[in-house]
Amino acid sequence: MQTIDARKVHALLPYEALIPALRRSHEGERPLADSQVMDDPSGSGNRFVTLPGWMEGGMVVVKMVGVFPANRDRDPPLGSVLGAVAGFDGETGAPLLVADGEAMTYRKTAAISGLGAALLAPPEPRELLVVGAGGLGPHVAMAHMAARPSITRVRIWNRTPQRAETLAADLRAQAFDAQPAPDLDAAVARADVITCVTMSTAPLVKGALLKPGAHVDLVGAYMPDMREADDDVMRRGTLWTCGGDSIGRCGEVTLPLASGALVREDIRGDLFALVQGRDAGRARADEITVFKNIGGAHQDIFATAILRDRLEA
Repeated sequence: MQTIDARKVHALLPYEALIPALRRSHEGERPLADSQVMDDPSGSGNRFVTLPGWMEGGMVVVKMVGVFPANRDRDPPLGSVLGAVAGFDGETGAPLLVADGEAMTYRKTAAISGLGAALLAPPEPRELLVVGAGGLGPHVAMAHMAARPSITRVRIWNRTPQRAETLAADLRAQAFDAQPAPDLDAAVARADVITCVTMSTAPLVKGALLKPGAHVDLVGAYMPDMREADDDVMRRGTLWTCGGDSIGRCGEVTLPLASGALVREDIRGDLFALVQGRDAGRARADEITVFKNIGGAHQDIFATAILRDRLEA
């Protein structure tokens, strides 16, 4: 059994390779997948998530991660999503590999958003706005730039301005034009592509400010009380999802459904339909596209299978 640390995960799964590989994975059937979320019985707000999945004729994959938001405030800080991804032989059940769960989660999540942008974003966007400067921030920035190489400017907003500046400095060190965006509303109005990676329980992106043709990628809000975009984003935009099972528990979808800003028929489709050509995606240059990245064990299966292939290459 192989053990793959975070450094090796990141080296083996560059977004320029991972996004096209995930696209090919969506050409077939969706794997069998499940999930279990356990809340800390002490009421701390921490959660532990177990995501098992089985690809027919392929691997069994189980991701086990803790979601501990306060970790980033520790001294020294820790990642807020820590754990492991284990892969097993689908014929014998024998363990094949264990990979760093944080690195796999970051790579998989950002690449899925990148795939959504590759399929739905305007063809030549110039400015990317990253809302949230936590652990996922640099990854969604890199994934979107890999999906849409025409992006030349990255702007970053965070509730704590210093974190936005730190992320911008890290990207500038890699020769990208990256700057903090102190005024979120103004940055939303300028952006061609917006990606949100927060744990906000109140809408941050105002749909009334979106420019025609913008693409909005919503990642962070994964629980019923979380939300990153207001009702106007859903009213003005056309919504697709990644095909995750948690759509019924995701506040980004359930809250606008409850308000009437969204009806079930407004959810246009998912990545499987887009990749397989059953959905044509963006229909007009001025259409506002919205992609809700919900996650799911099927994505972890795809990413783990890609990792194993690249280990053996």
